[in-house]
Amino acid sequence: MIEIREPQSIYQIKGEIVNGTFSGRWHFAFGNHREEGFIHFGGLRVFNDDTLSPGAIWPLHPHHDIEVVTYCADGVFRHADERGKGGTLKKGDVQHTTVGNGMWHSEINDRDDAPMRFIQMWFQPSKKGLRPSVESKAVERKDRTNRLLPLISPIDKNALYIYSDAMVFSSFCQANKTLKHQMDQGRGAYLYVLEGGPVTVGTHTVKTLGAAMVTDERAIHIKAEADAELLLVDVGMG
Repeated sequence: MIEIREPQSIYQIKGEIVNGTFSGRWHFAFGNHREEGFIHFGGLRVFNDDTLSPGAIWPLHPHHDIEVVTYCADGVFRHADERGKGGTLKKGDVQHTTVGNGMWHSEINDRDDAPMRFIQMWFQPSKKGLRPSVESKAVERKDRTNRLLPLISPIDKNALYIYSDAMVFSSFCQANKTLKHQMDQGRGAYLYVLEGGPVTVGTHTVKTLGAAMVTDERAIHIKAEADAELLLVDVGMG
């Protein structure tokens, strides 16, 4: 089954934060936002597409027992936590954070002359009370061109490890190219068109900033009608 989420149907929000503003597209329940039918997608609890104005800071805030994946979609993202641990991501780079038994962290636009856009995903952890950790992976466009590149996985040694039954892939798919993703029983795929496109998934069209929720399929075929930047989350639905 393939369910399409049109761009205008995804919840949008704007607000003020330290040193600036943010705008967000929140795909599932987050903060005070609740939407019938879109509380989560299997083990994927949060999928937020946020843009911070130049120099803006999402100030330190606490989390507990979640697995966080951050993908930089544009600009320069900087992470910081209460231990002073940081690091920056450029477009296409990814970061994995095990919040475990507790962490205060902050998301920062590291440039004061350009906005910064990032996708943040939260996953249900397979273990609780883990020791907090942060690690990052640099990814060039050529690495993800016309393929689904594993960024996060509990089984792929070339990806960042996650304590969750989830995998995250990125792709820069050129016009008229087709990607294939195999799916095991009991799993779902969440496909997001970050920019460019549209793309087709089977007989369905996914527009720019739209998404597809795929369940009960053995494989999906994704064709780019125009160059497209994509994220695909493969997650257990139990």
